[in-house]
Amino acid sequence: MATVGQWIAGARLRTLPMAIAPVIIGTGAAYDLGALHWGRAVLAALVALLLQIGVNYANDYSDGIRGTDEVRVGPLRLVGSGVAKASHVKMAAFAALGLAMVAGLALVLLSQAWWLLLVGAGAVLAAWGYTGGKNPYGYMGLGDVFVFIFFGPVATLGTTFTQAGQVSTAAVLGSIGTGLIAVALLMANNVRDIPTDTEVGKRTLAVRLGDKNARLSYVVMLVLPLVLMMILVPAKPWILLVLLLLPFMLMPSWLMLKGKKRKSLIPVLQQTGLINLGFSVLFAAAMMLTAL
Repeated sequence: MATVGQWIAGARLRTLPMAIAPVIIGTGAAYDLGALHWGRAVLAALVALLLQIGVNYANDYSDGIRGTDEVRVGPLRLVGSGVAKASHVKMAAFAALGLAMVAGLALVLLSQAWWLLLVGAGAVLAAWGYTGGKNPYGYMGLGDVFVFIFFGPVATLGTTFTQAGQVSTAAVLGSIGTGLIAVALLMANNVRDIPTDTEVGKRTLAVRLGDKNARLSYVVMLVLPLVLMMILVPAKPWILLVLLLLPFMLMPSWLMLKGKKRKSLIPVLQQTGLINLGFSVLFAAAMMLTAL
């Protein structure tokens, strides 16, 4: 039976900044539009975090029963390592996704944005379909597309809309930026797993691009959000704060480009998550300083 510590490890806490970052950006954009609702922001954060934990457990379960995680370099997988029953991990995934749906329903009730019910349903289906079902899209190289959509525009603009009833250019650009960094995190994870994924027929985008191009794409996706923010400089000069992230991008970029051992890429996941969190905080700070 898995210990509490192993269940926490299975939740993959290092991926959670990817979930909370779009909520911070969306809330900052809402403040810039003159509308900030802390209660709705908290609910949006709960939805994002629970969905991320749910998809992490769902991936653990689905990859585990397929045998994808039997030989891996990265952190513990509950089913693949045999420390937890597949049925228990599946239940944990359903529980997290169910709680996300409850929090999402509360957010919809408060904002009266009923169309978001469809978006929420799509997010839950996407969470399970990444590696679950007969034709998981994560095995076809489409995982990066869905991660960008749901951890970029959907989460960010959904947060802004539930608070302000509208979105802005800043919100859209911020959503693209955080979505790209989220995909960079996934790319770092998948580059590390290229050998094992290839063996089991998991055709991620990293596998399709090949090791060298996949590593290069990580750096591009990390830097491009900062470039996009420069579009906002004339109207919101405080957005230049995001350039403070450049020094923190050097180490993970170097590891991705030069790290030969697969284990050397493990720290990149946490570093990328923290970069996304830093990007979101600096973006929100810029929005608030501009509004003063």
